[in-house]
Amino acid sequence: MISSALMNVMTAAALKAGRSLKRDFGEIENLVVSLKGPGDFVTAADERAEKVLFQELSKARPGYGFLMEESGVVEGSDKSHRWLIDPLDGTTNFLHGLPLFAISIALEREGQLFAGLVYNPATDDMFVAEKGQGAWHNNRRLRVAPKSQISDALIACGIPHLGKAKQHPKFKAELAAVMARAGGLRRLGAAALDLAYTAAGRFDAYWERDLRPWDIGAGVVLVREAGGFVSDLDDGDEMLDKGDICAGNDAMRKAVLALVRGV
Repeated sequence: MISSALMNVMTAAALKAGRSLKRDFGEIENLVVSLKGPGDFVTAADERAEKVLFQELSKARPGYGFLMEESGVVEGSDKSHRWLIDPLDGTTNFLHGLPLFAISIALEREGQLFAGLVYNPATDDMFVAEKGQGAWHNNRRLRVAPKSQISDALIACGIPHLGKAKQHPKFKAELAAVMARAGGLRRLGAAALDLAYTAAGRFDAYWERDLRPWDIGAGVVLVREAGGFVSDLDDGDEMLDKGDICAGNDAMRKAVLALVRGV
């Protein structure tokens, strides 16, 4: 496990926010839920967890900026560091009692992703990575899966919800292309966990469109530090700006990318 001062700060903040989410997960029927758009929800649990993360990280690293899902941009006096925060990735799962959701914290340093944490408080799974320090799940070092044949691979993806209906035809075409070649496909409903599981070798590759920096920032660091490769769907390095992503070992990423781009 990584024991740097930075990671200690990140894990302490995630554990504190995780306790709040655990309480709310046990009392879902009492939560205040708002609709951001068709199929897109925000709960009081998201907002409480984000407040905890903001307070804890601000106290530990004064001056760092923030980009958060619910509160947006908070400029810091230290322009070289910025936190990317998703307090509850997988809100729909959370609301349906599915224990597949996570806190995601990434740190940018000089505009580059430097550290990442993905924590599922329902299962107590903590995935962490820091540049040059590897990727870890609890106390176990992570490596991406070594498969080279897509016919043997388990591929993760994201399915656009009701509010993204314009994306449905394109996704169905991409799904058909990958489904015809891959050993199997899965959709968890939480991009942070998709990337953490790819880093852990549970998935051989993963692709998705229309994501935000707070969804994927931490996971990108995890996959890279686990020996994997990450790109946007144009095979570039603009995942955070473009909002689309493909990840896995080099062979699997290239195989999925070729199928998706061929649609």
